Amino acid sequence: MRIDYTIEHPIALRAAFDVEGFTVLLGASGEGKSLLLRAIAGLVSAQGEPFGGMAAQHRAVGYLPQGYALFPHLNAWRNVAFALRGPQRREHAMQLLERVHMAELAERYPATLSGGQQQRVALARALARRPQLLLLDEPTSALDPVTREDVVAELIAEVHDFGIPTLAVGHDPHLAAVADRLVLMHDRRIIQIGTPEAVYGNPASGAAARLLGYRNVHRGYVEGTTNAPRLAWPDGGVSFPINGQAAIGAHVDWMIDPAAIRLADVRDALPNAIPASIEVRHVDGRITQLGLRCGQSRLWVAMSDGMQVPESPAVYWPPTAIRCWTR
Repeated sequence: MRIDYTIEHPIALRAAFDVEGFTVLLGASGEGKSLLLRAIAGLVSAQGEPFGGMAAQHRAVGYLPQGYALFPHLNAWRNVAFALRGPQRREHAMQLLERVHMAELAERYPATLSGGQQQRVALARALARRPQLLLLDEPTSALDPVTREDVVAELIAEVHDFGIPTLAVGHDPHLAAVADRLVLMHDRRIIQIGTPEAVYGNPASGAAARLLGYRNVHRGYVEGTTNAPRLAWPDGGVSFPINGQAAIGAHVDWMIDPAAIRLADVRDALPNAIPASIEVRHVDGRITQLGLRCGQSRLWVAMSDGMQVPESPAVYWPPTAIRCWTR
C-alpha cells in the first residue's frame, strides 16, 4: 500500500513510501512519526493517500497508539467489543481474542495484564474494525527489555497471520531489525528505504547509521593533501590518515566498526595511535565492549579473544577501516 502524505501543521512533513508486510518507519524523537500515523488515521489535518478526505470513522485503519489506550474500566473482551456493533459483539470479540491468544484472559482488566498482553488486546480491538492498514505507534515502548524480543516476534507473527499491511513507527533499532521493509526518517524527510539487510548493510549517511544503532559515528572534516588526506576529529582532539573518500575541506560523518579498533600501550609510541582512558565495560552475552574516552568523545572497542588491555591504553586502526559520508 502506497503512503503519500503532506502535513503543514503543527510541523511541516512529507512522507512517501510503500508499506509491504510489516514495515517499520524508524526515526528519532520529534521527527513527526506519530503525527504521520495520526494523519493517516484522520486525527490531524493533512493531505494524502490513502483515505485522503475521508472522516476518521470511515477510514479502514486499525490504530494502536502508544500505551495502547485500553479502557481501564472495561475487561479485555469488552475493550475489543467496543469497536463492534450488533448482537454478536461478544462472540466476535472472543474470536479475535482467540486469534491473538488472549481468550483465556478475556475477563481480565488492563491493569492486571502485562505490557505484551495489553498489546495483544489492543491489536484485537484494532482488527475488529476490519482494517486495510494497521498503524502501530512505538509498539515496543511499554515492553521491558527481557520480554521485548519475544513479544515483538509474536506481534509480527500475528500481523503476518492476518495478512494486513502494517506500518509501525519507533526509534528502537531492535524493532527495525525484524521488519519486512525498513524506512528511515531524518530531518522530517525519508532518507533511506529497503530491506533491513540492505539498509543495515549499507547506511546511506551518518544520520542513517545513528538511527540503526551503530556505535562510533562521529563528525569531522578532511584536511591535509590529496596524496595524504587526514580526518580531523575535533571532539577527539586528533587527526588521523584516511583513504580518499571525501574531498579536502569536506565536512563528514565518519564511522568505525568497534571490531576494527586495536589497543596498544601509549608508551609504545605507535604512529597515529590516540591516547584513551577506559570509562565503562559493557558485557552483552558473550560480547564485551570497552567505552574509551578520547578527548571529549567516546569510542567503543570490541574485545576479541586474547586482547589485552594495556595499563596506559591508546587506540589505532588502518585507514581502510574508516567510512565517511559527506554532510
